[in-house]
Amino acid sequence: MLTVDPVRLARRQIEIDRARLNHFPHLFAHKAARMVVSPLALLRGSAPLFYEVLGAHPALVEGPPGEGWLAGDVHLENFGAYRTGALKVAETRAAHSQEGVVFDLNDFDDAFIGPWRLDVLRLLTSLVLGGREMGVDGRRALELCDALLDAYVGALFHRKRVPSGPPVVTRLVDKVRARTRKELLDARTTVVRGARKFVRGPRYAELTPKLRARAEKAFGKYGKKLAGSERAPAEALEVLDAAFRVAGTGSLGCLRVALLVRGKGGRDGAWIFDMKAQGTPSSACLVRPPRLEPAERVVTALEACLARPPRMIGATKLRGESMFVRRLTPQEDKLDLARLASIDLEPLSRHLGALLGVAHRTGAKRPPKRTWNAADRAGLVARAIALAGMHEAMYLAYCDAVRR
Repeated sequence: MLTVDPVRLARRQIEIDRARLNHFPHLFAHKAARMVVSPLALLRGSAPLFYEVLGAHPALVEGPPGEGWLAGDVHLENFGAYRTGALKVAETRAAHSQEGVVFDLNDFDDAFIGPWRLDVLRLLTSLVLGGREMGVDGRRALELCDALLDAYVGALFHRKRVPSGPPVVTRLVDKVRARTRKELLDARTTVVRGARKFVRGPRYAELTPKLRARAEKAFGKYGKKLAGSERAPAEALEVLDAAFRVAGTGSLGCLRVALLVRGKGGRDGAWIFDMKAQGTPSSACLVRPPRLEPAERVVTALEACLARPPRMIGATKLRGESMFVRRLTPQEDKLDLARLASIDLEPLSRHLGALLGVAHRTGAKRPPKRTWNAADRAGLVARAIALAGMHEAMYLAYCDAVRR
């Protein structure tokens, strides 16, 4: 089914990374350090190559019907906790404890409209690759794939309600719900002459005065376009500091600006926003992208697939690039796969499958007339096994290439 040269693929990935990091070549070593952690880390950072492989092997793209909005880069670590709900500028500490925190899909940068099976295939591949990180053998990893598919089909075709999260998810949500804005600010900023600013270093770098001025102007346009329920007073969005943000794996090297704004005022009342450039989705070599500005595509997909999207999402333009904007909150976090207990794995796999099924059902464009049967599911698992094997081999070839 899959005839590939892992050395050639590793070289192709390095070629993609160097092209993306053309303006920031010093970040190549940073990305390589993230990619060599594990085969799953390599999958996370190589979505364009994943779709190139699918395009070169049409048999991998075959499978059961159904179409709609896809997240595009679904894998185990693109589910997480985040804060949702309408903005409350005058919120109190008591109200804070009641704010909505959910666990769901949290990355739609590569969103597009296409066959549901592509999202499912990428998630299953990540589950096979992540098995060792979660302490299970291959047989158990494949059993988890079956459980994930069972829950996915139940949520998508039979409209089964997603049950409350398994204990491991509940514990994460409870933990992040208790975090405060001050903790987020203390982790990312320092106080200089009574005012906060980003700590310059590995995570935040200085912007040129010209780019900062353009970034503030672009952010102002975003603020004016926010929906009424989330629109903040102009003074709350006054920019106090801005910096180039170094974050992500697959997206590392794109134009990304962090903005510290006044928020509720005072040293500990500031808000942090992330403004990130969006381009053509990784799947463009396989499926024609929607006719939307890239950042509008991300916003549209989030709102189409999630009943409770992250708060204050929007779009703007900076230096001709389409920028997706969101407010960062202390409630954002993900599960540590290496620390999951054996008892957590099947309930978590089912939960992730159900969440993806609901997202696909909500963003459906062309629902099929029949459910996916046992043969459909077995075919997807077989394709995920083939792709996981390819990534295992490419991972070693990549490690060899970057160490020289």
